[in-house]
Amino acid sequence: MRPTIIFFFTAFSIFSCGKKVVVSNVLATSISPTIDTVAKNEVKGIDSVAKKIIEPLKIDDAELKLAPDDLNFNFLKAKSKIVWKTKQNQDTYTVDIRMKKDSLIWVNISQSGFTGATGLFSKNKVQLYQKINGEYFDLTYDSVSVIMGFKVDYSILQSLIVGNQPYKKNNSRVIRENENIILKQQEGRINIDNMVGPNRKLKKLLVNDVPTSNKMTMDFEEFTLLNQVLFPFSSQINLDVKDKDNKNVNTLITIKYSKVELLDTPLEFPFKVPEKLLNPTRK
Repeated sequence: MRPTIIFFFTAFSIFSCGKKVVVSNVLATSISPTIDTVAKNEVKGIDSVAKKIIEPLKIDDAELKLAPDDLNFNFLKAKSKIVWKTKQNQDTYTVDIRMKKDSLIWVNISQSGFTGATGLFSKNKVQLYQKINGEYFDLTYDSVSVIMGFKVDYSILQSLIVGNQPYKKNNSRVIRENENIILKQQEGRINIDNMVGPNRKLKKLLVNDVPTSNKMTMDFEEFTLLNQVLFPFSSQINLDVKDKDNKNVNTLITIKYSKVELLDTPLEFPFKVPEKLLNPTRK
């Protein structure tokens, strides 16, 4: 199972493996407290190395005025088409998304009208139910980060969907590039470049994991007025990570939204897992 499989569309990528899915030793045991303990220790170790090799960046109060305009909302409901492309394969899926800002993300992934997986992403953990294979995963973000090869958290996932700047209160410095402004930040073991366009929206996000040199780039496009605010109806994510043999593996994910609603009315986040999967020791 490739390292990218646990990123935001973890459930989507697991579904993309279909009935041929082969769960790696790390993922298969990630439900147990042991892997989470190992993951936390590994993340702490990598973070400690990162702190030694990354110099803190200094901030100027005036730079805060250059930050991109965030999408303000309470609840979001969207329907999208996802194209997942690797060197070997290309697959297309329908993904329904619901979100409570800064709190909860729900995704339902289907192909040809059949639901294959459902995912629930909270601030502290990731829950995945792969209906097609009857498998359930309960992961901490430390576990996700170890499997991914760089640090992943809820802020990054939310940014992927709505195009908001993931980290606000970090030291940063500013670089001007033609009509764009780049806010450079450091968050633990990762360096982040936020490219802000002339429309004051986040145009590009580059996340670089310093210890591993793994990279993720998000490009936000097709900004359209939605409830009098701009929303990126198209985005492209490029994952460039090293596999277990230290070879670069590139994955390209394209997201096209067909419908997006920003709501004040609370949404439901249905997530039901069979009891036998929640309590595998119970007969």
